[in-house]
Amino acid sequence: MINQTNSGQQKRVFLAVVLSFLFFIAYSEFFISPTLSKDQNSSNNASTQTEPPTKNLASTEALNQAPITQSSETPIIQSSNQAKYIVDIQSEHFAAKLDHLGRIASFVLKDPKFKDEQGNNLELIKNEDNKPLPLELRFADNSLNQKAFSVNYLSDKSELNLNENSSATVSLSQNLGDLTVHKIISFHSKGNYEVEVKLSKDARYFISAGSRPSVAVDSYTVHGGLILDNKDTVHTFEDGDVGQNTEIFASLMSSFDRYYAAFFYNFDTPLQTLITKDTKGDTVIYASSNNAFKAGGYVGAKDYSLLKELDPRLERVIEYGWFTFIAKPVFAFLNWLFAYLGNWGWAIVVLTLVIRLVLFPLTYKSMISMNKLKDLAPKMTELRQKYKGDPQKLNIHMMELYKKHGANPFSGCLPILLQIPIFFAIYRVLLNAVELKGAPWALWIEDLSVLDPYYVLPILMGATMFLQQIITPMAIQDPMQARIMKFLPVVFTFFFLWFPAGLTLYWCVNNVCSLIQQWVINKMFDKEHHQKKLEGQKNENRS
Repeated sequence: MINQTNSGQQKRVFLAVVLSFLFFIAYSEFFISPTLSKDQNSSNNASTQTEPPTKNLASTEALNQAPITQSSETPIIQSSNQAKYIVDIQSEHFAAKLDHLGRIASFVLKDPKFKDEQGNNLELIKNEDNKPLPLELRFADNSLNQKAFSVNYLSDKSELNLNENSSATVSLSQNLGDLTVHKIISFHSKGNYEVEVKLSKDARYFISAGSRPSVAVDSYTVHGGLILDNKDTVHTFEDGDVGQNTEIFASLMSSFDRYYAAFFYNFDTPLQTLITKDTKGDTVIYASSNNAFKAGGYVGAKDYSLLKELDPRLERVIEYGWFTFIAKPVFAFLNWLFAYLGNWGWAIVVLTLVIRLVLFPLTYKSMISMNKLKDLAPKMTELRQKYKGDPQKLNIHMMELYKKHGANPFSGCLPILLQIPIFFAIYRVLLNAVELKGAPWALWIEDLSVLDPYYVLPILMGATMFLQQIITPMAIQDPMQARIMKFLPVVFTFFFLWFPAGLTLYWCVNNVCSLIQQWVINKMFDKEHHQKKLEGQKNENRS
């Protein structure tokens, strides 16, 4: 019911404020890719709300026999951290080492944009914290597992040198007495590989694609595990949210952080996967088999173009949470813009302008309606005084007044509601796109994936938001709401100080567009008012 002059505007204000605070303060709980509660043991993406399909791939007895940690939930590694390297792999894009246990114990990215804080090449995989390494085998039989971590692998090569778009194969073997393990690994220059495991006799084992890289982990992006099941549904398992062991048939299994991933895939024969956690609560994913195992693998950045080049289905590794269905086409369009413009910053600017054009009819209608409401404020005040004791009549006459002048007090809600999923999608894209790492825009912005070093963009964003607030017609009478609105630009500026420059650039350009649009509409109404005033004076002179 409408019983106040600015009730529609007040609701619109509270909607915008509440949603803003929900995003910037509590988004990590509600808007990052959804995960199921700990007693559900799995998590889903936006496209499904059902539990992932599971099957008892290994008997309860076999799982109980599996070597476990002190928390009795995952296979255990028996080796020390002092690895002995037996194979050295060199490519233009990466350097890797296989250790004496047949694992990728070191993986370093060599491309210039992948540097650590000291300017050194980024090491994605290293032997530490007893985390499972890529190609590591853990047997279900504890005594066999003990032996597997004490007997060295033998290799037919000590080094592999990969040219661009070339590959090389190494064969490893491990003699465990009455059982022999064979690993055949073919490495490619971009960081992908194929692995085939054969045992001389059946024995239950788990093989890891590698634990989550611990390079780009922060409090505002998702990191953990991802499964693409045999029904082509993505399930995400955020670190800290995995309960008991869960088993799924999957065509892709990935451990990932903000920018990087290590994964296995087999789109012909689904992998038997086990999702569990380590002693720190981090998600750990294994593939399991009784003998033969074959899969493609990858260690490196979640680079959209590279993954699509390897196999178009691998782009499913890049997941953006609830609004993935919007985020993926948004990134595809952003990537297309970059291909033509050659600059990710200008691609973001053009993307923002295109989105503004698409939403222009709605935002235009909303701003027109808000200006009309401002003009109607005196008449609504009269109605409120006239029908002060009769709310029902007041509402009837208010609605008649709105209808007569084509004003809608709720017209501002729809544009806000439409922009929320778009903003969340763009937010996740610009936070998670490794393509922005080391990507310059202009002048002082040399890396769109990190904060503006001089805080120019956040301050400009806050200033444009404040100016837009000044010129936007909004007759707020409640003192509390007025104070909230005044401090909103300050709050936004504070949060954006720590956000990546690419995201701040989007929001800043969006604010500038809104400011210009509101200024033009205000001028249109001023001109209309001036003409009405002149016509009124002419009519008075004639009479």
